[in-house]
Amino acid sequence: MNIRFYNALILSMEEDRPIFKGEVWVKDERILYAGTSKDKDIFLERLQEPCIIWDEEIDCQGNLLMPGFKNAHTHSGMTLLRSYADDLPLQSWLNEQVFPIEAKMSAEDVYHLTKLAILEYLTSGITAIFEMYLTPESIGQACIDMGMRCVQAGGVNNFSQSAELLEKWYEELNGKHPLLSFLPGFHAEYTCSKELLERIAAFAQKKKAPVYMHLSETEAEVESCIERYGMTPGMFLNSLGMFEHGGGAYHGVWLTEEEMALFKEKNVSVVTNPGSNTKLASGIAPVSGFLKAGLNVAIGTDGPASNNCLDMFREMFLVTGLAKLKTKDASAVDAVEVLKMATRNGAAAMKLQEADVLAEGKLADMIMMDLHMPNMQPLNNIAKNIVYSGSKQNVKMTMIHGKILYRDGKFYVPDEPEDIYRKANEIINRLKG
Repeated sequence: MNIRFYNALILSMEEDRPIFKGEVWVKDERILYAGTSKDKDIFLERLQEPCIIWDEEIDCQGNLLMPGFKNAHTHSGMTLLRSYADDLPLQSWLNEQVFPIEAKMSAEDVYHLTKLAILEYLTSGITAIFEMYLTPESIGQACIDMGMRCVQAGGVNNFSQSAELLEKWYEELNGKHPLLSFLPGFHAEYTCSKELLERIAAFAQKKKAPVYMHLSETEAEVESCIERYGMTPGMFLNSLGMFEHGGGAYHGVWLTEEEMALFKEKNVSVVTNPGSNTKLASGIAPVSGFLKAGLNVAIGTDGPASNNCLDMFREMFLVTGLAKLKTKDASAVDAVEVLKMATRNGAAAMKLQEADVLAEGKLADMIMMDLHMPNMQPLNNIAKNIVYSGSKQNVKMTMIHGKILYRDGKFYVPDEPEDIYRKANEIINRLKG
């Protein structure tokens, strides 16, 4: 479809490009034009088309168009456990609540539960997710069916999945659909044997691929790794050759300065998850230290069992708010930097460079923010408003791959939301019985 958005304020998230008034034109899954109304005639001349026939023209009424948020770490199928496994420390939460019920979940269950999460992502302006969960095939199918862009990382560990499955998924899911990609990954150092980790590292080196994992989420995790191997988790994994082609660490709450320097050298992103880390009392990530070390920092919600909310607005506020508390410095982690983490940096961590900014030729993954609401006025600084006072209520539209999937409170997806809710409740009632 050809869709013209006009009368808009545009925050492209391109480096050093301020917000401007203009238009965005979408042709199929790509952005054809993103510029001022004044420059569009020059563009048409260059395009050598006298006019474009639009399938739809949308008057943005002065509202804001910007790239969609990238949720750079989540476990969507854990919607099953929202408000079911709460108020416990991480290890008790995992071993006593999460792992036992997950052992009963089927691929079909994960398919339906992922659909529920996708509805919530759309209301939060999230246009791509970095998924790590039990059944990648059914997760991928749910994302295809719902229109969600999804990068998956393997969650290999000693108890489920395997190195063989990781290699299988890498070969089969990459290239299967334009909305899907798959990268090597494993759950965590503490759930994998050294032999398993060595095999994953060898596979990543063979494919020249980055590797992703939970890392240094809790102080106890770090201490136990030092007891086993005499090194912190990041340094131990590096000794196995895990980061030869970069990758990403989810959480990184207890990263050392030595590990930060290593991750800068090895091009390893850090995905901070402040909502989950706060709820599980894992600690406050040293985000100021990450930035000082020059790391690419992205933001994730983590799963809806440990958060319990898949809301990037809350995560953005927590990133900057907790950084200020940790450093006792109100100037720490500027809101504009946080907005980069939620968009461009997330795209970089997820290898989605074609969906990082709102510009000509990029994938049409974008949102419209309603500025005509009390929490966004006055317009002193729109970017900072989004981080400090923005909320889901401001998401007026979510577009992925050139398709509007959410607009003015209505979902444009194949399933009726009530049917998705009903199915989720059926699954939890069956599994906890």
